[in-house]
Amino acid sequence: MSGPSRTDAQAGRVLLLAASPRVAPGLLSREAWRALDEADLRLASASDEPLALAVTAEGLALEATAATSADLLARELVTTAEQGRTVVWLGSADGDPGLHDALAAEVSARTSPPDIEVIVGSWDAQGARLLDAVAVMDRLRSPGGCPWDAEQTHESLLPYLHEEAEEVAEAISGLADGRTHPEDVREELGDVLLQVLFHARVAQEASDSPFDIDDVAGTLVAKLVRRHPHVFGDASASTPAEVEEQWERIKVAERVEKATSRSPSTTDG
Repeated sequence: MSGPSRTDAQAGRVLLLAASPRVAPGLLSREAWRALDEADLRLASASDEPLALAVTAEGLALEATAATSADLLARELVTTAEQGRTVVWLGSADGDPGLHDALAAEVSARTSPPDIEVIVGSWDAQGARLLDAVAVMDRLRSPGGCPWDAEQTHESLLPYLHEEAEEVAEAISGLADGRTHPEDVREELGDVLLQVLFHARVAQEASDSPFDIDDVAGTLVAKLVRRHPHVFGDASASTPAEVEEQWERIKVAERVEKATSRSPSTTDG
């Protein structure tokens, strides 16, 4: 794709750079870097935002806007482009609420408005919103967060884990006769996920054998791979019954290994 170009008789362009806050800010598409390199002006809400820092680290100058609202920002972007310049707006981490509507209003009020284009710099991978959930839990448990969340322990949270698991089961069982909806299952699963995040964060702060959410996920991945050798290895299991038999054999081997490497646990059986 060719980079931004114009003639003196043509208005410039407003390029809105959309990038996922869950992806390292420097990992942008080729199209995005080309647009940034060829732009007349690169504009950001603040020069110390992660994406802005990634751009300046590549030697590209940018300016921080003084606009205090979406309407003022839209007017600044369109007015700059009307001078025959190409301006790239580095989207803010909050998604710039109201900016698209404000730009539409600015453009509709002009007889020869500049072109406005969205350039996708990076995309969320599946599961990326889990990072948001981890960040929220971190905020709740950190100084200045929620005092109730901060004082919880594994033991105090245990009744909620039982309750949320039962509510998931109830929501799923109600799908068949219409007592519940898929949205109910989604919400209840989120409540169970909260308990997983909560317990992992409590464990992360423990002084004795701490672990965090990445350790929990890593242990799960290793277990799934180990117990599915017919998928991730060279074993053969073509029917559900064969898969269950294989699964049980692997579990027995795992219990034997645990018994020889550590003291017995109530979950070993």
